[in-house]
Amino acid sequence: MTSRAPAPTASGGPLLLGVRHHGPGSARAVHAALEAARPRAVLIEGPPEADALLPLAADARMRPPVALLAHAVDDPGRASFWPMADFSPEWVALRWALAHGVPVRFADLPAANSLAMTEHAERPPGEDGRIVDPIGILAGTAGYDDPERWWEDVVEHRAADGRPADPLAPFAALAEAMTALREAYGDGGHPQDAVREACMRLQLRAARKEFGDGIAVVCGAWHVPALAARTTVAADRSLLKGIPKVRTELTWVPWTHRRLARHSGYGAGIESPGWYGHLFGSSDRPVERWMTKVAGLLREEDMPVSSAHVIEAVRLAGTLAALRDRPAVGLTEATDAVRAVMCEGSDVPLALVRDRLVVGEILGEVPDSAPAVPLQRDLDRQQRTLRLRPEAEGRELDLDLRKDTDAARSRLLHRLRLLGVDWGTPAAGRGSTGTFRESWRLRWEPELFVRIAEAGVWGTTVLAAATARAEADAVSAPSLASVTALAERCLLAGLTEALPVVMRALADRAALDADVGHLADALPALARSLRYGDVRSTDTAALGEVAIGLAERVRVGLPPACTGLDADGAAEMRGRVEGVHTAVGLLADVAGADGLPERWADALRKLSARDTVAGVIRGRATRLLLDDGLLAESEAALLMGLTLSPGTPPAEAAAWIEGFVGAATGGGMLLVHDERLLGLVDAWLTGIPAEEFIGVLPLLRRTFSAYEPGVRRTLGDLVRRGPGPGRVRDADGASAPGFGEGHDEERADAVVPVLRLLLGLDTPVERKATG
Repeated sequence: MTSRAPAPTASGGPLLLGVRHHGPGSARAVHAALEAARPRAVLIEGPPEADALLPLAADARMRPPVALLAHAVDDPGRASFWPMADFSPEWVALRWALAHGVPVRFADLPAANSLAMTEHAERPPGEDGRIVDPIGILAGTAGYDDPERWWEDVVEHRAADGRPADPLAPFAALAEAMTALREAYGDGGHPQDAVREACMRLQLRAARKEFGDGIAVVCGAWHVPALAARTTVAADRSLLKGIPKVRTELTWVPWTHRRLARHSGYGAGIESPGWYGHLFGSSDRPVERWMTKVAGLLREEDMPVSSAHVIEAVRLAGTLAALRDRPAVGLTEATDAVRAVMCEGSDVPLALVRDRLVVGEILGEVPDSAPAVPLQRDLDRQQRTLRLRPEAEGRELDLDLRKDTDAARSRLLHRLRLLGVDWGTPAAGRGSTGTFRESWRLRWEPELFVRIAEAGVWGTTVLAAATARAEADAVSAPSLASVTALAERCLLAGLTEALPVVMRALADRAALDADVGHLADALPALARSLRYGDVRSTDTAALGEVAIGLAERVRVGLPPACTGLDADGAAEMRGRVEGVHTAVGLLADVAGADGLPERWADALRKLSARDTVAGVIRGRATRLLLDDGLLAESEAALLMGLTLSPGTPPAEAAAWIEGFVGAATGGGMLLVHDERLLGLVDAWLTGIPAEEFIGVLPLLRRTFSAYEPGVRRTLGDLVRRGPGPGRVRDADGASAPGFGEGHDEERADAVVPVLRLLLGLDTPVERKATG
């Protein structure tokens, strides 16, 4: 029988402290072992290039969770993290060594090699695809079906008075268990571990040569048997021979509890970092303190949770632990008690507890003295200037672009998005894109530090990098629409120096591209860009000339391009017609656009009247003309009657209805609020002969079933209401029942003062004069 691993001692060989990464019980045990053994030096599993960064851990401004970030200099996207929380054994060992003046170093395969061997921080499985979970195997051997619960019972919930007299005993027991597992499962599906462990042994020998015996090694428990094994220097060096290497840079970066819940450079994601942090930080009565936290959170959400709820939840959790024969209350018992007592059996508030407390949204901090690329330094400076603090918890940010600070914030966020650093994403809010208001959803993720390092190749400041990136993208853009979208983003980001390059690329693309569809796709972004330029006081004269030229080319070429299309092509072209129509409305006030809206209306009339044009496009063109008051109700009714006549194929008629009042066009709500349109549809429906109604019914269902349930219900109520005192005339002069005749201009005028006040169009003097 193979001999088991000897118990680690501080006097003979190295003190091998096998731990579970991010385990509070392991962290407490490591601290107790270090206090008892008082080693001469401490080695911690991690990249040795980071040794120069270790003193920063003693800085008062360093607040975990944090992580070591290593990335390849020539390819910053190839990166890896080594995260640490305040309850991580590695962090506890590091802080203990710094506090006691004990030399501390990292020991593992250098990041220069590990990044060269794989592009991903997560290590791939072995060829057979089998990955061994040592904790899971030990839990199963002990009769547990949940590895997390076994680890909590054996390690995390060990009470102070229940700890062994010898603080090294738990590590000896764990080392023996891991030795047995390594004998049975080898590398456990991690073939790179042999190389890593050979490197660790070489670094351990070097440390013993320098400091003598009494060296403590804090590493994953899985590696303890390999470090205790007797091997030769030559054998270890042979394993490291020929491994690839890249140039790397390392630094400390903030981390989050949410990211601790995923696998990382230490390869040990945990499900409940907030709970583990609470256990580590609570010196006594952890359950009572936890229930108090939960009650406080639920009260903030206006839930009626009292002190009695807290007391009862603590009692229930203790009872559940006793019934389940657990040594102490675990997260499972605490969660069950919270659900039953504070959440009244509902999982909805319980999900909030899990998100905010069990996982948590804590974002760590690192001091300014930590190494960083120049682009990161510039971003940090702008964040402080604009009072935009990175936060792990997502939040909404509303900006008023008429204010200098908010405008600067907008430009920063848009520049970062252009660089691929998606700290903020546009969100629906008050106003809309292209107005004086913007809404953003902000959330800082640790991976953004990698994106910033990648973007550092474009420049040393956010402005310079975004400008260089925009110019490069303009030259390499694959389509005209890509260039126009880029022009829009440059205006949003305030990249005035990049605009000339983008405009030259835009003019060249537009001159060479004869595809009407491409031109139509490009026009809306240009029109929106003109509005952005107005909001941000940017000169967009050249942009306006290109936009008007595109609009004229689209106007001429669109009618022929809308013929002979299949259903998918017609639906795509309908969207283009809508986009061009909106763009023309925005271009109406641009210099040089005289007569453009009238010429575009003529193009829409051609589309609505041509039988060769797809029905969905004809219906949409008719609707657009009707909405703009350029088509009489009688003409719209005539076109509807012709299209829905018995001679028209059912599919074509259905497409026309879809284009005219389909859900995608907002026709449902329009029918609810515009009795004129509802009268036209109602007049046509009531005029269909009974023998033909069955054939039309599937077409109607196809269109109206797409409406929201509330819209359908309201339309049904309007139809059921029956004839009213008002009438609207159909094409034959007969009255359609149930609708008022024309607009009530007096009622409409009464709303105008309120609208002007809401839009800020009246000055205080004007409001006083009109008041």
